[in-house]
Amino acid sequence: MKNNKLILSAGVLALAMASCTDLDVDVKSQYTGLVGTEAAINANMNNVYFKFRGPLGRRYMEAMCLSSDEWTSLAYSGNWVDGYAYAHPSYHNQKATDATVDWMGDLGAANVLANEIVDSSYPENLKNAARAMRAFYTFIIMENWGDAPLPDMQYCLDNGIDPNNRAPRAKVAEWIASELESVYSQLPEEVAGENYGKPNKYMALALLAKLYINWPVYTAEGGVQNYEASSYKNDKLSRCLEVCDQIINSNKFDLGPDKYRFKFNWDNTERVQAGTIKDFIYAAPYDTQTAQGMQWGRSHVYKDVKKMTVSYFGEFLNNSGGAYMTVTPECVERFNLPGDERNWMLAGLCDKDGNDAKGQVYVYDPVTLLPTDVKALDRDGQPLVFTKSITVTGDLGSVDVGDDKAGWSQGYRSTKWFLCNNDYSNGRNQSNDVPIFRFADILLTKAEALVRSGQGGAGTLFNKIRSYVSAPTISGEPTLDDIYMERGREFFDELWRRNDMIRFGHYEDEFFPHYKNNPNANFDKTHRVFPISQSDLNVNSGWTQNPGYED
Repeated sequence: MKNNKLILSAGVLALAMASCTDLDVDVKSQYTGLVGTEAAINANMNNVYFKFRGPLGRRYMEAMCLSSDEWTSLAYSGNWVDGYAYAHPSYHNQKATDATVDWMGDLGAANVLANEIVDSSYPENLKNAARAMRAFYTFIIMENWGDAPLPDMQYCLDNGIDPNNRAPRAKVAEWIASELESVYSQLPEEVAGENYGKPNKYMALALLAKLYINWPVYTAEGGVQNYEASSYKNDKLSRCLEVCDQIINSNKFDLGPDKYRFKFNWDNTERVQAGTIKDFIYAAPYDTQTAQGMQWGRSHVYKDVKKMTVSYFGEFLNNSGGAYMTVTPECVERFNLPGDERNWMLAGLCDKDGNDAKGQVYVYDPVTLLPTDVKALDRDGQPLVFTKSITVTGDLGSVDVGDDKAGWSQGYRSTKWFLCNNDYSNGRNQSNDVPIFRFADILLTKAEALVRSGQGGAGTLFNKIRSYVSAPTISGEPTLDDIYMERGREFFDELWRRNDMIRFGHYEDEFFPHYKNNPNANFDKTHRVFPISQSDLNVNSGWTQNPGYED
């Protein structure tokens, strides 16, 4: 359901809350009444709960993946250049006109509606749910753009914050923390059933854990460009450990019983509801018919997949692949632990016995989700072999690999979000739910907080992850680098890598094509946040562009 077209950006959120500068205006007078019929209430709540589904299904995914060291964009002799909108994130040199940053308004529109619900006569449980979603959406805006409009009018009034402008990032972080600390105990504890995909107590706690572990990033004096991972100091670590323990001690979550690979399959909704996936704290539900928008396979899959008699997903696929994203060589190198089930998430990396496949792609069994001993064949009946390295046809900045079989096979491909033809045939939509917060993340976040605070116990948490995926365990305590690398394996292709890279001080590293010999690559630390979309600036005359993007 689309909101009125007048709600074009997050900035309009502020205008919807305060149409004048008189701070004595009764907050409630700024809102129109909401229709209170059951149908209207359900529609409004669903529009708040699931507004993120659209960006998550494509543009948010692109912005997160392509700006990290996991994925890069490719062009095929002019195809998928698109004004370099996909290459710019990989260079860390995004433009205000790029489609990959033009989705803040979706979350702003959701916050407008959430505010109306909070100030309405709706039942308290729905108001609390709206508050949690409002905090989550504001977190996503702050995470990606730094300074952000604060959606809570009363908080703005009480703290002397201009609601018509973007508040300083540190102030936004403080509001998110206060809001979540206030509301989490009033949210339902159910994570499945009818509450699946909706805010719950543990979703709010998981968001607090994410907020607190990144606290020095969000509150760096003078802006995120001044954050230095080498001098990480965090007075929120104790509270971070406490909220992690609240989730762990609830005994509602586990890494199993399903194997790792099944968590991301097209039937993961049913597995959550059946109780065989207990790792999801909060997820975005998708269905190829009734909840569309998840189209990650479109960008991730081999470009010529429609011409394969049997795709590497174990069946013929009716639709082709866009294939404008491929895994970087640096990302592939992380998957180096013997016996690690997660190695099979990269087609071309391992055979069915876990041996180096040297790029040879094998057909996966769509039931076991494991590679078989059958080699995948290209359109000409020849073995399909991916290359870990990526070779462009011209200058590095072009990311053009040529529009032929040699170009299409550049880079390994992800099989994590497994495709089935029944879904993919329907406009390339998928039914794979996307977990946003997982129990595994809480375990590794707690381990990180323990190491950063000089406490023991991180090794036990770390080894729980390793043991679950049949990877070698460690003796003693992990280092921060161990945790960083493990997060890169465990949460590959789950959109948290950019967040981790900034916190651990690796966002300015070199990775394809973000190399120093690439004239298009940018290493300015102001680019740890994205540029404000030009469309948002156009409707918010008081806003200014983020530093480093003024040209």
